[in-house]
Amino acid sequence: MSGYTSVTGDERREMLAAIGVSSVEELFDVPAGVRLDRDLDLPDGLTEAEVYERMRDLAARNADAESEICFLGAGMYDHYAPAIVDAIVSRSEFLTPYTPYQPEISQGGLQAMFEFQTAMTELTGLPLSSAGLYEGPSTVAAAGYLAIGATKRRRFVVSGGVNPESRDTLATYSAGYPAQVATVPLADGLTDLDALAEAVDSETAAVFVQYPNFVGAIEDLEAIAAVAHDAGALLIAACDPIALGILRAPGDAGVDIAVGEGQPLGNRLDYGGPSFGFFCATEAQIRRMPGRIAGETTDVDGRRGFVLALQTREQHIRREKATHNICTAQALNALGGMIYLSWLGRRGLVELGELLVRRTHYARETLAAVDGVSLLHDQPVVREFAITFDAPVGRVLDHCASAGIAAGVPLAEEYGNGLLVAITEQRTIEQIDRLAEVLGDGIALARSAGAKREEVTA
Repeated sequence: MSGYTSVTGDERREMLAAIGVSSVEELFDVPAGVRLDRDLDLPDGLTEAEVYERMRDLAARNADAESEICFLGAGMYDHYAPAIVDAIVSRSEFLTPYTPYQPEISQGGLQAMFEFQTAMTELTGLPLSSAGLYEGPSTVAAAGYLAIGATKRRRFVVSGGVNPESRDTLATYSAGYPAQVATVPLADGLTDLDALAEAVDSETAAVFVQYPNFVGAIEDLEAIAAVAHDAGALLIAACDPIALGILRAPGDAGVDIAVGEGQPLGNRLDYGGPSFGFFCATEAQIRRMPGRIAGETTDVDGRRGFVLALQTREQHIRREKATHNICTAQALNALGGMIYLSWLGRRGLVELGELLVRRTHYARETLAAVDGVSLLHDQPVVREFAITFDAPVGRVLDHCASAGIAAGVPLAEEYGNGLLVAITEQRTIEQIDRLAEVLGDGIALARSAGAKREEVTA
């Protein structure tokens, strides 16, 4: 909170005299033309108590998931983070290391990576997992780069059901690969298979989908995999790890690479981060996978041990063979995800998914009954669904916010005028009913305001 300068003025002068200069400025060769040549226009300093009060006031202006009823989603969710996660990741053995440059010395850290990889392979149904990437959208882009190396092609076909942020990230990276990106629209909430079949050709490196997709619908991965594989392309699925507890594993449905955002696994929202990404693939891609892979072995005495088996960064292998430049593994956040999954257990993850399905369908039916609300589609959903309004979404959201409710994420124009509403185990039936009530009032007020504007214009 406070900063302290440990060097006194006398000590500074003594050090300068010892090296034969009279001022700090003499240590820097800064041309006069680029010097400011005046004091910075800064206010007077504050005392420690005043700084604390100022920071407290600024923090109080933020809304958070504990002070509002939060129905936000689109990749980051207000799940309960059990105390055991912080209790373990706060241990100095895990908290203080930046990255294991002498990895075999850090047996505990390597074991944590190995256990995390094991959990992610079981969730995704794919045999390989890296130790983690930065976050969800960049894992999508990293998968695209892998596909280019694997197929020697430079064209991507992306479902309109992929999170717009992930699509933007892929497009940004693709400009540097370079690679072309084509987007396929949705039809009744799902990837349009006819349009997909037309878009995928012999130059396509990969097809990208989301599972469940951005508007909450559960894609038919097998059908999409057939289209991709018939053209010799890879199928890449961005997955919700919580939903994978009750959905068919993507690896069992023909997905070649499963990636995603790990925040729902024991990591709090924390104003958007930090979080971690996960990356799982078939064995054919083992030497192209980004990041690092921890492996299990035995030492000379036959005791179980762990090693950093593979790294694809240019710092560790020849630059021309590098397939990624990721420096760290977000290992602390990934460890939190592994602890969370261990805390839940196999049955607990299934029970959580089943609870989300029940509450999500209750919320969907309840909101659909509100005057002015329509469902974007009627496909099965797990924990998220999209609704549209016959009133300006911004005005409705403002009304909900004034009532202490973060009602959802506004849909991009390509989906319609409405919201993406997410349900977690922290959202109660009473809170869902309250959302319906406030949403109805907000729509009515927005309509009324629109009608008045039309009268004035007329």
